[in-house]
Amino acid sequence: MKLRLLCLSLLFLLSIKGARGQDMLDMLDSVGTNPKTRDFAIATFKTTRLVNMHTLESVGPRTLDFRISHRFGALNTGSYNAWGIDGPANIRLSLEYSFEGRFMFGIGRSSYEKMDDGFIKYRLFRQTTDNKMPVSVTLFASMFYTALKDGNASSNGYDKYKPVTNRFSYAYQIMVGRKFTPSFSMQIAPWMVHYNLVEKITDRNDAFGVAAMFRLKFSKRSAITAEYAYRLPNYTKEKYYDTFGIGYELETGGHVFQIHLVNSFGIVENQFLPHTTTQWNDAGIRLGFNISRVFTL
Repeated sequence: MKLRLLCLSLLFLLSIKGARGQDMLDMLDSVGTNPKTRDFAIATFKTTRLVNMHTLESVGPRTLDFRISHRFGALNTGSYNAWGIDGPANIRLSLEYSFEGRFMFGIGRSSYEKMDDGFIKYRLFRQTTDNKMPVSVTLFASMFYTALKDGNASSNGYDKYKPVTNRFSYAYQIMVGRKFTPSFSMQIAPWMVHYNLVEKITDRNDAFGVAAMFRLKFSKRSAITAEYAYRLPNYTKEKYYDTFGIGYELETGGHVFQIHLVNSFGIVENQFLPHTTTQWNDAGIRLGFNISRVFTL
């Protein structure tokens, strides 16, 4: 509990400090008889997600993003299961919004583990075209609530989800990225996931790692994407794998379609960062897609 409060406090203090610093820079730039306009790098990534992971982007001012994310079963389930098309599947629906384009928030629901989630994201620094600010930095914090029932409660007389705080987990990231050329962007993000309750006695409550991603644009509306998350060792003695996904991204007006192959079944951070159970080596990968539709309100 103390660790979670400390992380949240640090996140908001950095946000406030960054906002004040940015305001001062904007004021200084506007002083004088020839005020200057600071030009920021735009569209480092096309949307707020790449495959599973958040990008440093936020939605625009007064913009609502409705997202559908879907993951099929693993390819190695064979022809009888149509190589995963028959399921089991995981689907997530979400709504994300920003009033002014730098601070955004969102809520979602995943079918896997009946997971409700909410997050906040703040663009602390933005890359400038003159390279006085060479990178963009975005802060991210999320909270998760599982609505699963304890299947063993009736037999052992104990419900593991009492108290209700046992249903919660949290994730934090600091995203640092750069648009190197009009076609190529890259991001790295140290991450932390905290569980109030772990499933196995060998698991720890906190998991740490670092994630990386890139986007390579090869036409006006299309791009190749990839992401990878490394888990620091000693989190658990159970066999989990690093999540890795590659994809194709297509923009059509107000929609962005993303189709990809990824070895993680979970779609939200507390699932795929520490607890990916299949790997690429034995075709434990699955087809997935994201659909984003934005509305200006």
